Amino acid sequence: MKTKKLSSKLPSLSKIGCMKRVVISAITILYTASANSAFADEASVVDESKNNLEPKKELVVKRDANKSYLIPAAEIVGFDFLLNQFNRRYSGISDYDSNLNTIRHNLSSSWKDDKDPFSINQLGHPYQGSIYHGFARSAGLTYWESLGYTLGGSAFWEIAGEKVPPSKNDMISTGFGGSFLGEALFRMSNLVLERGGSKPSIWRETGAAMISPSAGFNRFAMGDRFDAVFASNDPAYYSRLQLGISNTISGNPGTADEIKRNDAQLDFVLGYGLPGKPGYTYTRPFDYFVFQSTASTANVFENLMTRGLLFGTAYQAGDNYRGIWGLYGSYDYISPQTFRISSTALSLGTTGQLWLSESIALQSTIMGGLGYAAVGTNNGKTEEDYHYGVAPQGLVELRAIFGKKASLDFTGREYFVSDVDNEHQGGHDNIVRADVAFTYRIQEKHAVSIKYQWNQRDATFSNLDDRKQSTGTLGIYYTFLGHDGFGETDWR
Repeated sequence: MKTKKLSSKLPSLSKIGCMKRVVISAITILYTASANSAFADEASVVDESKNNLEPKKELVVKRDANKSYLIPAAEIVGFDFLLNQFNRRYSGISDYDSNLNTIRHNLSSSWKDDKDPFSINQLGHPYQGSIYHGFARSAGLTYWESLGYTLGGSAFWEIAGEKVPPSKNDMISTGFGGSFLGEALFRMSNLVLERGGSKPSIWRETGAAMISPSAGFNRFAMGDRFDAVFASNDPAYYSRLQLGISNTISGNPGTADEIKRNDAQLDFVLGYGLPGKPGYTYTRPFDYFVFQSTASTANVFENLMTRGLLFGTAYQAGDNYRGIWGLYGSYDYISPQTFRISSTALSLGTTGQLWLSESIALQSTIMGGLGYAAVGTNNGKTEEDYHYGVAPQGLVELRAIFGKKASLDFTGREYFVSDVDNEHQGGHDNIVRADVAFTYRIQEKHAVSIKYQWNQRDATFSNLDDRKQSTGTLGIYYTFLGHDGFGETDWR
């Protein structure tokens, strides 16, 4: 999807404002529905004995018998056609006036990077890809089959949905990033339904459709054929919803606009398939994943991130450690007030939990891999002021859990956006993001958290002055936990 570019030649800004409001509304809905998924723990599952429902393990029917390869293909083509028609009418630009001549031209054109607005390329396109992925997954296809449909939908849009030459960055962010995001949304959507028993309520049906609209469409439009709930195999999971105020206590905005000192934030995290649960296996992509999204009054979307295990296996070391390791796929969109970065990547890594004592546990994730990233200044000269590059990257995440009372979290990320496939040859960006948070449970699911976060970008290019941008924030949050604990898994 594209919006009008912000320049003096452009038509009225009202259409851009409308598009932004649609996106803001979508993320607000996603938060609400995701929270529904997270908070539907065992205590809230329908009491089957009192409602004469089938046992929970029999509620998930086999999906293979009703799977379809044709229906999601037709849905993706139809979705792209409707999106093209909408953009032709309301975007105010001619990029969507495609026809047979432009299609033939694009089929023979070389693929290049485009410079649509950052939020469209790095946030809108992955979400568009998640729609493709949801159509295929809800039609009974496997993850890998659905990935093919997501890539196919992206290629079809690049060639036939726009008249401009196809772009490889869109293919990566829509095809692969959309698949990683789409699988997380599909799993969360099904978790909402599965926790509702054999006959999910209208609220659960609505919440599930809000999380994964294309899966919700198939459940509604195709009736009994695609109403089977995906078998989650009852994963161990941790969820958290936070609402609070973040204050910028230090920073160097560089070429960005002035930093807003006070920022209200809404943050949601779900960890799915946590290691250590007896009987749970990791045979399917995203049987383990983490999803996080943060809305902000400073810049609407502070982050949207997901990572999941594509290939891997469980392992143990002694009686007190359980873990998984393998190949992870990740999509990250991070936009503090000074700069912004988005990356779609593959990484090798491990996730595990170690019991340090009877009540103290340490959870960890360590990953290192290679991605394709976009980076630029937030609120810079234009929305197109950013560049691409191949990006080695790493992540370290630790959580110390002190019984049922408190947790101490640390997350560190680093991205090195190199000059490989970078228009600014001879330069690079090094981005570091780290946060430390302490959460204390007051009563049942209610807790309070204090978090410090540091973001820094060092940009070095031969034809530009070196740039350094940074922010340090300190925030306090009301925290609602999806479970009474902090996500520890006890196999002992």
